[in-house]
Amino acid sequence: MPIAEVSPGVSLAYEVCGDPGDPPVLLVMGFGAQMIAWHEDFCQALADRGRYVIRYDNRDSGLSTKFDDHPVDVGRFIATVRSGDTAAALAMVPYGLRDMADDGLGLLTVLGVERAHVVGASMGGMIAQTMAISRPERVLTLTSMMSSTGESAYGRSTPEAQAALFSPRPSDREGYIAAADRELVWASRRYGDPVALRELAAASYDRAYHPAGIGRQLGAMVLSGSRADALRQLRVPTLVIHGLDDTLIDVSGGRRTAELVPGAELLLVPDMGHDRPRPLWPELIDALVTHTG
Repeated sequence: MPIAEVSPGVSLAYEVCGDPGDPPVLLVMGFGAQMIAWHEDFCQALADRGRYVIRYDNRDSGLSTKFDDHPVDVGRFIATVRSGDTAAALAMVPYGLRDMADDGLGLLTVLGVERAHVVGASMGGMIAQTMAISRPERVLTLTSMMSSTGESAYGRSTPEAQAALFSPRPSDREGYIAAADRELVWASRRYGDPVALRELAAASYDRAYHPAGIGRQLGAMVLSGSRADALRQLRVPTLVIHGLDDTLIDVSGGRRTAELVPGAELLLVPDMGHDRPRPLWPELIDALVTHTG
């Protein structure tokens, strides 16, 4: 597994797929997930369509750098945010989405990629938006998938989805894998697949079980603030993809993103939740290939 130092003290684990001479596509994963959540078969299918695919672990996930010298208690952090004490909440968190965006751009630099098509899912969509906002000259196109704008009125979770997201998983392997079933609450109602969820949970647990990073990533995401004004000024070609079954980030998050970015294309996908079910891969890959063409 290659690991690249992208800035002093921060190294990212990454994998590439396809021909380096093809247009580069950087895949940015979401909250608490490792790069393997971009399924290897999905990456290969995109590479087979003429794209050089780069996936990586965000900081505090997978095999990338951990910030364990800055512990964040999730329950205490959420209570502090809800109390309105923003200064205290900020003091708990060692980095923000801009730092995570710089990580991804730093990886491109290490790989000798000057500009890339950037595709982000969920929190990864927020990171990808931040890349495009902060360094538009490095981003050929932006694809924001199942994500939102940082505005509290859009992209809200249902109470059931939020409860599933923030409920700690058991620390033992068997319990951790079984708990993956709770993610069906935000999956596609038609294609939700508990077997696939458990397989990903098992692979993630065996590769790098690291629940401590979740609190820090949560802090970066929650405290990033609204990107609305910056998105209004964005001139990077943008595709917004959102599933109509998404209960973790409501479809209003995708609609609002497309509304704000000038000229953005909006693809609303029936039978897609906060996931990328295999039966929908052809539609998603077609959209990505067209957008990055």
